[in-house]
Amino acid sequence: MTEINASTPMEKLTIGGNIYEAGNAREFKTGDWRSMRPEWIQEKCKQCGLCFPVCPDNSIPVTEEKKRTDFNFDYCKGCGVCAKVCPFGAIEMREEGVQ
Repeated sequence: MTEINASTPMEKLTIGGNIYEAGNAREFKTGDWRSMRPEWIQEKCKQCGLCFPVCPDNSIPVTEEKKRTDFNFDYCKGCGVCAKVCPFGAIEMREEGVQ
């Protein structure tokens, strides 16, 4: 077995991962990877619509009446972009598993 260190050439490195077929977020519940969880504070929300277009995972559902609803936590990875853009403080980030 060859020891791998900073001077090991690329050709001698072990394979890090193989992708055998294409996939997408619909097939994988990426919310399981989350360490931070957004909390939607409905009373503070003014339905301005600034949060849902910035969500990289499309985890903020919007009704036909253009009103946002609570997060789809199956796919939310907890990046916090929605909380950063909310001018009303209606989204707060919390550590996953902590109330």
